[in-house]
Amino acid sequence: MTSVPLSSLATVIRSKNAGPFLLTFDVMFEDAAHFDTAWKSGRFNKATMAELFGVTESAITSIFAVPRGQAIKVTMRRQLPQGRLGESDMYGCQQHAPLLDLAIPLSR
Repeated sequence: MTSVPLSSLATVIRSKNAGPFLLTFDVMFEDAAHFDTAWKSGRFNKATMAELFGVTESAITSIFAVPRGQAIKVTMRRQLPQGRLGESDMYGCQQHAPLLDLAIPLSR
């Protein structure tokens, strides 16, 4: 089975703060076919997201699809609270990079 990186299916992949203790990731698609391929791949689960971001599964607080918006949303606890000494991305806007290369299997 062949796979493609998520970035080849999604038109927007971004991260942002969801308060001082959480980050949220938005993955948006231009059409329903690409959305369905990504969501139905089974790759959006706590185990995969935890491995991708190097956190425990309990750090992933939610994963859900928004079919009408052709989007997938993942929320996780920040490793360091926003603004704490050593925290490197105050706005949380540079944390989405691991999602870009997430392999999404293509069905035949």
